[in-house]
Amino acid sequence: MIKLLTSNWAAALIGAVVYLLSTVALWKPPALPHDGGIRRQSGFAGGHTGASWEFTNPEADQLIAQLKVEKSSLEKKEQQLNDLALRLAAERTEINQATQSVHQLQMDFDKNVVRVREEETANLKKLAKVYSDMTPESAAKVFTEMEDPAVTKIMVFMKETETAAILESIAKGGAPAAKRVAALSENLRLASFRTSTTK
Repeated sequence: MIKLLTSNWAAALIGAVVYLLSTVALWKPPALPHDGGIRRQSGFAGGHTGASWEFTNPEADQLIAQLKVEKSSLEKKEQQLNDLALRLAAERTEINQATQSVHQLQMDFDKNVVRVREEETANLKKLAKVYSDMTPESAAKVFTEMEDPAVTKIMVFMKETETAAILESIAKGGAPAAKRVAALSENLRLASFRTSTTK
C-alpha cells in the first residue's frame, strides 16, 4: 500500500481530488444586478450599467455634433452657390439682351450714317473736284438722279460754299426737294469721315 501511495499516479490522483474539493468549497457565483442588465466596462472612467442601446459615448456625441455643424455649413454654402449661379444666369441674360440692343442700335446707326471707306477716298475726291467745277444748277441736276448716300460721300470732300450752292439749287425743286436737302444735310452731319479739301 505504501508503494501504491508513493507512485506518481497516486500523487496525481490525490492532487486532482484535492483541487476539485477546494474549488467547489471556495467558488461563489457572481451576484447579478437587480435590473437584469450586464455591466459593461468602457474605456472611460466609471462604466455603464444597462442595456446596450442605452450606452452613450461622449466622444461619439461630440463627433456627431461636429458633423451636424459641418453639414449645416455645407448646406449654407451650397445655397449660397445656387443663389450665385441664379444671379449670374440673370446677369448673363441681361448682358446678352444689352449686347443685342447695342448690336441693333449699331445696325440702325450704320443704316443712317454714311461711312466713307479709305479705298473710296481717292475716287470721291476726284468726283468732288468734277462736281465743284460744274455750275451748282448742273451739279444739282446730276445729284437729283443719284442716291442720297452717294451724294453725301461726294459732298464730304467738297468745300462748304460749294455744297451750299448745290443744296440751294436742289431745294428750288419744291417741298419734296427741300425735304431731300434736309436729309442730305443730316447725312453730312452724321458722316463718319469728314475732311477739308482744297481745290
